Amino acid sequence: MNTFVLHGNIVHTPALSELKLCTDSYAVCENGLCAGVFDVLPEKFSHLPVYDFGDMIIIPGYVDLHLHAPQYQNCGLGMDMELLDWLEAQTFPTEARFADISYADMEYTRFVEDLLKSATTRACVFGTIHKESTMLLMEKLEASGLCSMVGKVSMDRNCPDNLKEDDSAAALESVESWLDEIDGRFSSTAPIITPRFVPSCSNELLEGLGVLSERHNLPIQSHLSENLSEIDWVQELCPDCPNYASVYDKFGLMGDRTIMAHCVHLTEDEMDIIHDRGTYIAHCPTSNVNIRSGIAPVRKFLDRGLNVGLGTDVSGGHTLDMAEVIRQALGLSKLLWRLGSEEFKPLKTVEAFYLATRGGGSFFGKVGAFEPGYEFDAVVIDDRDINTRGEQDLEKRFEKIIYLSSSWNVCAKFVAGRRLF
Repeated sequence: MNTFVLHGNIVHTPALSELKLCTDSYAVCENGLCAGVFDVLPEKFSHLPVYDFGDMIIIPGYVDLHLHAPQYQNCGLGMDMELLDWLEAQTFPTEARFADISYADMEYTRFVEDLLKSATTRACVFGTIHKESTMLLMEKLEASGLCSMVGKVSMDRNCPDNLKEDDSAAALESVESWLDEIDGRFSSTAPIITPRFVPSCSNELLEGLGVLSERHNLPIQSHLSENLSEIDWVQELCPDCPNYASVYDKFGLMGDRTIMAHCVHLTEDEMDIIHDRGTYIAHCPTSNVNIRSGIAPVRKFLDRGLNVGLGTDVSGGHTLDMAEVIRQALGLSKLLWRLGSEEFKPLKTVEAFYLATRGGGSFFGKVGAFEPGYEFDAVVIDDRDINTRGEQDLEKRFEKIIYLSSSWNVCAKFVAGRRLF
């Protein structure tokens, strides 16, 4: 059933700095799309079934623009390292194990079960280089009812032999084979071209992935300017390019259907490329803290008109809980402002919430708000255990769920008009 009404206290962000609070209201879903939010249910919708959530709070589902499914088991490990050492010590050994399909089945089952329990309704997900286990991940996400984009990772240099594809031709053939095998199989799970990052992809592989993206009309996800040592390495590997972003741009990998995670240390020229191409930035504050990458200047991105969403970056980030990511984004923006970048005012709560919903949701289309014509993604939050004084002011209750809620507070979830639980 994807035509119905939700009743409760409805909160969403029509614009970056606009919080819309609809107390004791009705959100109408028609054929998986939002038909509007109303103080009084219009007569023409009176015949529809109603899910009555009483005094609970209904928000758009969170959109996680960047996470690594095979790394979920590593959450909380290796947090005293920086990126490149952490990849070698923690990430690559774990990802190599996904050549074993039975191991992948066990780990991806747990990952999808926990993602389903969270307030996330859509996600852009990295798999591994392994075609079979990546298809298995897609099958599990499809069965969950979540909407996702999943990438078979491509790497042909500067990684362990058991994760290195033989050469660029073999890596590109593997992606083509994967795309052929999943063609037409899924309705809510889509492929996304996924070069891990420039250090692990030869120029020939990057160029070929750009061609594949254009040929198949597919989006792209990768990493950009996360760590200072990583940036230095890219300069050594690609001396003909003036900066990290220009490497991707050279090979047709920067566009309005591209997500670049992190972007902590962008130059002005790189921000120009991102702006001109319409590329999305996935801000991953929990990861940037944990593996000591730095603080991304999100206010500067917004002032420049860049597309920004949020990501957990599991397992650089230690949790799938997007509310925690919102909290970290707020905290880091305050620190960056206080510690020397006073021209960039801190993010407000409503702005960080916008990034987690409509900001990242726009990568999927009309997603992330209760506006007419938007896909109907909704999460119902039971805030009784954090609203201990019975606060009736909806704006204060909203602020509390941002700072205090977790997956335990999620009691119902709808994606594109389908109730998942």
